[in-house]
Amino acid sequence: MKLGITGVFGSGKTTVAKLIAKHGYKHINADEVGHKLLDKKSIKEKIIKKFGKKILTNNRINRAKLKRIVFNHHNKLVKLNKIIHPSIIKEIKSIIKNSKNKKIIVDGALLIEAKCQNLFDKLIVVKINKKEQLRRALKKKKYTKQEMYNIISSQLPQKEKLKYADIIVDNSGSLEKTKKQVDRILRKLNKWDKNV
Repeated sequence: MKLGITGVFGSGKTTVAKLIAKHGYKHINADEVGHKLLDKKSIKEKIIKKFGKKILTNNRINRAKLKRIVFNHHNKLVKLNKIIHPSIIKEIKSIIKNSKNKKIIVDGALLIEAKCQNLFDKLIVVKINKKEQLRRALKKKKYTKQEMYNIISSQLPQKEKLKYADIIVDNSGSLEKTKKQVDRILRKLNKWDKNV
């Protein structure tokens, strides 16, 4: 059973993916895959060509510097995604293919935008109300308000993502409520998997 999990920025995709992973699923985080690929020579060269050597520290791509550039300029974020997304998808496919565990959950913000929802048996979309989304994102203190708005505007709106969902998790409430939804979903998926 291969599950994809996506949602808008700050919706709690990774939280939900980790809850599912506790039930024996291998968790693949697309962001983490992307971070590792930044050190790959071919990708590194393309990024330096596009953004200049100012993004380097000790001859490695400095993610904080790159983040400041792309999350403050929407068009630059689009350019970075075009460079790195094909490699992320290729790497995820390779991890899935070589995994001994056939129960897999892939967690990524742009699974739909990257047109890779067909990799999965079921696509889960995590939804959240706008107020809670911003409250949680600001609480993490990882991004400025401007960076958050730029990230949000680079993604498909929640309403559009929900159209692709086989399963929806509402993560606007407490963690306990989300856990209950996940347990219900997994019971249904186990039944579905046995009948396939």
